[in-house]
Amino acid sequence: MQKKFVANLAFLLALNLIIKSVYIIGFDRAVQLEVGAASYGIYFAIFNFSFILTIILDFGITNFNNKNIAQNNHLLTKHFSGLFTLKIILAVVYILVVVITGLLIGYDTRLMKLLLVQGFNMFLLFFINYLRSNLAGLHLFKTDAIVSVMDRSIMIVLCIIMLKTGILKDPDGDGIMYFVYAQTFSYLISAVTAFIIILSKTHSFKFQWNYPFSLMILKKSLPFAILTLLMSFYNRIDSVMIERILPDGDVQSKESVEPLVKLISTLLLTPAIVIGVGCLFYGRELMELLYPKNPEESPTVYALHLQQSASIFGLLMLSFIAVATTYIFGTLLTANGNMKQLNIMAAFGMVLNVSLNYILIHKLEAFGSAISSMITQFLTAGIQVLIAQRIFKFKVNYRLINTFIMYSVGVIAINYGTHEMLHFHWMANFTIMVIFCGLWAFVSGIISIKAIFRLLKYG
Repeated sequence: MQKKFVANLAFLLALNLIIKSVYIIGFDRAVQLEVGAASYGIYFAIFNFSFILTIILDFGITNFNNKNIAQNNHLLTKHFSGLFTLKIILAVVYILVVVITGLLIGYDTRLMKLLLVQGFNMFLLFFINYLRSNLAGLHLFKTDAIVSVMDRSIMIVLCIIMLKTGILKDPDGDGIMYFVYAQTFSYLISAVTAFIIILSKTHSFKFQWNYPFSLMILKKSLPFAILTLLMSFYNRIDSVMIERILPDGDVQSKESVEPLVKLISTLLLTPAIVIGVGCLFYGRELMELLYPKNPEESPTVYALHLQQSASIFGLLMLSFIAVATTYIFGTLLTANGNMKQLNIMAAFGMVLNVSLNYILIHKLEAFGSAISSMITQFLTAGIQVLIAQRIFKFKVNYRLINTFIMYSVGVIAINYGTHEMLHFHWMANFTIMVIFCGLWAFVSGIISIKAIFRLLKYG
């Protein structure tokens, strides 16, 4: 089981790392520079606003379906038609609520147009996620991995075309709309492809409305829906609050899951620590690489903006360690059906995040939001670890904890040494840092060569 798990995880991570890294670093950043900070900032706020309301769009069906199909593969044919129809109905309700809410909080005609298209994109994105939950439930992990990067792959091609033609530099400031339309096309192609694949796995499909079935699904999905709402709120509300507040804010099993949790924790947290700490130390250099100086901007203003961006970026990337922890233990608790505990945790996270954002955004602006996010992510991640430890009766592995602490201290020391004491180009220093952190992972014992060979040999 572990061998299959690691193989599929490695394929998924590698594919996503390559495609999404190329997209984010090479093209999403280029789009930001092309359309301007103000336009992209508004788009990002609208994106997060529409994301918060996706509780209506999905209602926890995707998470419920993933767990349900994985345990009962034969239910795919039985449930697919009914769930498909239910998703369409929820999409209509979602679009209506998005539009009404946008009007109530004061979005003008231009923003409402962006919100409407972005709302449709959210429907397509969550429909793709629903279709992927069927693929994952059927254990078609490689197919799922390919579908997961299809939209970004298409976007890379479209971004190349848009950047070459200069269409994003619209004189009326609507260049961001072409970017959103490109997302619509990418999501649509991915959704149709995933739908055709799922259709080939079912014995029949009918577009039909079954009220008792839909009501039953909504009741069973409710705990997942509440969790999705609360976590979306404390993960996404910050940019919406910045844009509105600031004037310039333009599985229960007979076999123990402890070894698997230990394995995945090691595989995910080790690179997360390197990435998080590395971006904290090299934040300014990375921001300067991603966002070069505008010729019209004064050196003093650019230096100030660079320092502010680096500080925010460093805190957000450090939070990646907490996000990785949440992926591990949140997924474990969801698979085990511990929705009540997760929902209480998420409610706490939402209240904490909104409160901290309200206080700190007024005082520290965007940097205050980054602090709020980091505090919330680490506290909620820690709570999930404690919940999992209590429910699964994991023994406190002091040796593993001490190893992680020792590894983290070593990573900090390596980053400090390469950043402050080496006098090469920063990219060479960064590369040396990554290499030494990798070697330190084996020296500290957090990753064992013997364990890796044993896993590959015996499964």
